[in-house]
Amino acid sequence: MRKINTSLLGNAADLLDERHGKEGTPSRVEFNKDAIAFYYGEILKEKRKELRLTQEYVACKTGLKRSYISKIEKGETDMQISSFVRIAETLGLKFSLS
Repeated sequence: MRKINTSLLGNAADLLDERHGKEGTPSRVEFNKDAIAFYYGEILKEKRKELRLTQEYVACKTGLKRSYISKIEKGETDMQISSFVRIAETLGLKFSLS
């Protein structure tokens, strides 16, 4: 097995700073927003697939369009919290404040 010299890679914060700007810059804020949208979309998509439901089914149950569900799952849209809650409830996801 080949070993990688990780000291040459730097750390994640340095890499993010280099690629997307320092914390608080417009480009970094945009990156963080996109990353969060992708993360939540992945959670919803994985749960939907686990339940073997189609995007069309979720759309029908939530009153949303299938194309909107698709964009959410790809992290291509900044979904409203009400949409997130409707989809999560349809998928049986529960929230806790602990």
